[in-house]
Amino acid sequence: MEKKPISRAGFDALVKELKNLQEVERPEILKVVQWARSLGDLSENADYSAAKEKQRIIDKRIRFIEEIIGNAQVIDVDNLSGDRVIFGAHVIAEDESGNKMQCRILSDVESDGKRIIACTSPVGRALIGKCVGDTCVVRLPGGEKEWEILEIKFKED
Repeated sequence: MEKKPISRAGFDALVKELKNLQEVERPEILKVVQWARSLGDLSENADYSAAKEKQRIIDKRIRFIEEIIGNAQVIDVDNLSGDRVIFGAHVIAEDESGNKMQCRILSDVESDGKRIIACTSPVGRALIGKCVGDTCVVRLPGGEKEWEILEIKFKED
């Protein structure tokens, strides 16, 4: 399976979350499940149903994080530099209406869709490889949008 890039900070946050899920949250919910089971009739036991649902959610999140960690290519974005947009770059771009966008290109799991853009998103894919002064066309559900790259930096001010 192809390795997917993730920043060191993003990777460390996932490892921390995984540890918490495995060592704190899952053991706690298993105790609740056992307690709810001891109340008797499981078919009409709302506490048991709720606890089992929470356990399923926790288990699903654990599997999701383990898969990401197992396929991660950790990139130390603090040591990156250059004149092209790559994973980890801070980008300032302007559209044809003069609206500015400031974002950082990181992984899907680190993306918030506003200030941190996934490298695999339409915007991220359009920006990667571009230099200051280049324009890129982003195909979005609402139509195409053209952005001019104004600034690329790797260190935050």
